[in-house]
Amino acid sequence: MTPYYYGNEKRFYNFREIINYSAEHFAKNTAFQVKTKDGEYKNISYSELKELYYGLCTKFIKMGYLGKRIAVIGANSFEWALSYLCASTVGIVVPIDKELQAEDVRDFFDAADCVAVCTDNAKIEALKGVVSRDIDYISFSDIKSLAKESKNTALVDDIEIGKDEMRILIFTSGTTGSSKGVCLSQNNICANIHQTVSMVSVREGDKTLSILPLHHTYECTLDFVLFLTRGASICYCDGLTKVQKNLAEYNPSILVVVPALLKVLNKRIKKAIAADCPAKYKPYYENESLASALSKTPFLIRKIICSKVRKTLGGKLRLFIVGAAELDTQLVEDFGALGIRTLQGYGLTECSPLLAGNNDFHLNVSSTGEAIPGVELKIDNPNEEGVGEILARGENIMLGYFNDPEATEAVFRDGWFCTGDLGYMDENGDLFIKGRIKNVIVTENGKNIYPEELETRLSEFPEIGEVLVFGTKENGESFVKAKIFPNLDYLKEKLGRQPSKDDTESAIQKAVKAVNKKIPGYKHIKIVEVLTSALEKTTTQKIKRFGKNIK
Repeated sequence: MTPYYYGNEKRFYNFREIINYSAEHFAKNTAFQVKTKDGEYKNISYSELKELYYGLCTKFIKMGYLGKRIAVIGANSFEWALSYLCASTVGIVVPIDKELQAEDVRDFFDAADCVAVCTDNAKIEALKGVVSRDIDYISFSDIKSLAKESKNTALVDDIEIGKDEMRILIFTSGTTGSSKGVCLSQNNICANIHQTVSMVSVREGDKTLSILPLHHTYECTLDFVLFLTRGASICYCDGLTKVQKNLAEYNPSILVVVPALLKVLNKRIKKAIAADCPAKYKPYYENESLASALSKTPFLIRKIICSKVRKTLGGKLRLFIVGAAELDTQLVEDFGALGIRTLQGYGLTECSPLLAGNNDFHLNVSSTGEAIPGVELKIDNPNEEGVGEILARGENIMLGYFNDPEATEAVFRDGWFCTGDLGYMDENGDLFIKGRIKNVIVTENGKNIYPEELETRLSEFPEIGEVLVFGTKENGESFVKAKIFPNLDYLKEKLGRQPSKDDTESAIQKAVKAVNKKIPGYKHIKIVEVLTSALEKTTTQKIKRFGKNIK
């Protein structure tokens, strides 16, 4: 447990409390900065947000949605956010991945017994063609006008929001393909927000650029609802290809991201500096890490470089909150050299989501941090290396799996939630993740091989763009296999021409051999498949460990 943390932070128990508190304390602050179709900007204050919230809640009640399940599907937007808040107040909100095919969405509608869906016009048309059940379609383009039709504050305030009552139902397939409905209360999420702000400062003047999909709890809790409790501001990214442009446009101070995005930003920054810096220092930025290159650059030139880079990132960026996958420690050091703090955390949808993290009082770049205040972690049945399953308990842990008592019972043990992740804790309480239990490769001799460890080692080579490691059998023997998609841009730059098939295979095999030399024989990667197309990923850019990826 962190010995120091921010005290006296306001503790909320539901979203309605957050809306009312923020409207009272931050009335004129901009809650959302929204870009209109003609490229202009519309600021929605906290007092306006309260009016729209009560108005849309009233409308939902009049439409008969009290206690009913309402799906929300679409790109990150104010309309998505308002629909989510109101649906989870009046009934149960069911956030669904906008990338899913209409047939898959229909199946989730059926499983959750949804009576309505808030989404965009294009999705409405796609769904109408496959959904046979009676369901109301509410277009995002109508949300604001519906919210302004009428408002009955007393009617909305009369809704009882139970502390242990399901108000959010999230169907999550993750990287393994097994879909479960995670049941969360508003208190689960509010508890996680309180736990987070007790160790990481998010201030009234902060602004975030929302990039990751809002239907994921990681983005929804930490980059949406949390910001509303602080009187901070939220704006929305126009797409992954527009991140750099949006950073300069909105000047955010905090970004909630995944490691893949930081890796791309880091690469672009190094390339831009190498192209613009004095020729004498150019080799540093081409061949070394950003932190190392900056340390070898004279103070005045370094100061100019850092100032220019920070300007391209909007000029105010001070913090990256990183999760969803393992973070290369070099990225922490590189952005730290630019004056931007990077805090890695660990969590799951079932935990609303955060369980552990680096914070304002404690930073260990090689770890995912320590248990956040209010959460207990322990390692179950550790082996001789101290590695075992990570168990957790706290107010942020889910109520259970939807309509699946057997699955719920299977993940709770004596009041502890079994994460399914393997890891160990050092003497300081720092948590180190080794991988998923389901992914572990067990050799004939009973040795454990963690694919994630090998993937991390391979990813350190710039020749490798994407990698997936798993166990396979050939002729009755077990082997470690790696599917690798090469970094063609890097190889092209290095060779000065378009790499041939032989070039890419040679570069990949060289990297694999280098990794094999550093690890015990039983861990050696014996089979390598060089891919011609990228691996399939989830919407948070995690590589899927099912389907054609492991064939």
